Amino acid sequence: MPIEVRQLVASDRAAWEPLWIGYQTFYKRKLSEEMIELSWHRFLDPTQPLDAYGAFDGERMVGLVHIAMQTLTSFRRPACYLSDLFTDESVRGKGIGRALIEHVYKIAKERDCERVFWLTHETNTAGRLLYDKVAERSGFIHYWKPL
Repeated sequence: MPIEVRQLVASDRAAWEPLWIGYQTFYKRKLSEEMIELSWHRFLDPTQPLDAYGAFDGERMVGLVHIAMQTLTSFRRPACYLSDLFTDESVRGKGIGRALIEHVYKIAKERDCERVFWLTHETNTAGRLLYDKVAERSGFIHYWKPL
């Protein structure tokens, strides 16, 4: 499946929101409309350290990833926190999650980050199967990859 991963723009809101709500549902959370709106505006605000990317199969967005750039006390260069990753159920197991992670690695390298890291819930067994292939596990179910 030819997938394009790109940064989201204002016109992507209608495609992003169902995936974002799907992510929240997966983790048994429900965000208020106000928080969904605030999150979206933060992604579009160049003064915020947050970015949103989507995986597209043609015109259809099939996955999302959000990142936050961070300055940490343990590293000389910034770190990239992969905050949220989600794919539509209909395309799971088809490389979309991996493509999104690889895109985050590319962005982090371009921004001279020292590493990418993320967390997942211990019950996310499908996600963890992928994460164990593309990053190192810290023992805290905390994934990172030196860059």
